[in-house]
Amino acid sequence: MAYSLLIRHCGQLLTLAGGPPDRPLAGEDQRNWRIIPDGYVACEGDQIVAVGPMQELDRAQVTGGTAIVEAHGRVVMPGLVECHTHLVFGGNRAHEFQRKLKGEAYLDILASGGGILSTVRATRAASEEDLLRNALHHLAGFRHYGVTTVEAKSGYGLDRETELALVRAAGTAGHRQEVRVVRTFLGAHVVPPEFQGRAAEYLDFLASDVLPALHGVADFVDIFCEAGAFSVEQSRSYLQKAKAQGFRLKIHAEQLHDLGGCEMAAALGATSIDHCDYLTPEAAARIAHVSDGHTVAVLLPLVPLFLRQEKYAPGRQFIDAGLPVAVSTDFNPGSCPSKNLWLALAVACLKMGLTPLEAIAAVTLNAAWAIGQEQLCGSLEPGKRADILLLEVPTYQEIPYWLGENPVREVIIGGVRIERPE
Repeated sequence: MAYSLLIRHCGQLLTLAGGPPDRPLAGEDQRNWRIIPDGYVACEGDQIVAVGPMQELDRAQVTGGTAIVEAHGRVVMPGLVECHTHLVFGGNRAHEFQRKLKGEAYLDILASGGGILSTVRATRAASEEDLLRNALHHLAGFRHYGVTTVEAKSGYGLDRETELALVRAAGTAGHRQEVRVVRTFLGAHVVPPEFQGRAAEYLDFLASDVLPALHGVADFVDIFCEAGAFSVEQSRSYLQKAKAQGFRLKIHAEQLHDLGGCEMAAALGATSIDHCDYLTPEAAARIAHVSDGHTVAVLLPLVPLFLRQEKYAPGRQFIDAGLPVAVSTDFNPGSCPSKNLWLALAVACLKMGLTPLEAIAAVTLNAAWAIGQEQLCGSLEPGKRADILLLEVPTYQEIPYWLGENPVREVIIGGVRIERPE
């Protein structure tokens, strides 16, 4: 069969290939993956079928029916993978931004009835049609930045019907446009007002009344383990119940305090541990050992930036300790109203110590591992979905250098040329 799509004369073809096939990239592997100079990527339908240097191109497979994209020496790489977002919500929290600028802390705003609870009120008041419309709008924004796979968390309903509506809206949005959506249930975001002072009872309600309705619908179950939300023991009990029901696990932990939530979740087999700003390098090494390198630390550098905090996760030490690292925006209305994963990549280099090659791996292949999509996306290899970006830059070094700029010239999803940002 002839190639349906050929991208050729890629100045640097960032394959993300060459690491171990059975686990995320960690340690030196996170920066030692394969780059092909003057390369090509060939696709048949929605799959990549060949990758290599131009001198190895099988020109017999290039016919009049092959769509050809001339890279003209630019960087070509996998589509970005957004592995931690709160995609579906109502309203925004621009008014609270002023409070942050005056020095109010995140937990103080939450305790006053703002923060997550403010968005819960707006989300409960929104129709499912409005929630879907908002989700589609945000997915279009992600696609513009070259994001081809998005994880979408619920968590702004905190009651059965609204939470299920959020999960449905994320799924419908995923089917109505090209970006793949992976759904995570985060009903255990904070304790809702009607369960105030009864956190354990609320978690029991989620486990018995809501999780059974999500079998075959949500891929992951998540919980916010933090002061003002849920304790380590409450989180452990809830995650154990979710695991017993067949869900894969995630956790928000060590964002504002070192409570031990990340180690607890990793011991339960969590696919990812997210935030990790207060996770110590020593704990990271223990997690890498207990998980045999399979648990991914998802770092969210735009959150401390937006919250005006000084503490950033020590990503450099995590990688050196053998813990796989991914990077995401944490797009949400309160602590990161940004879809710019390129900016998050750059801030991970500037404030968390990642090298450009490590950061690129963190927003592609390792991010795919963090949401269970490693067999489908995250690298340019035969058999994977043809999610490919053509950038304006000639070398990978320029990706974090042009701070906050969108380098995407063309977005290809499933072998189809989708978007060419102006």
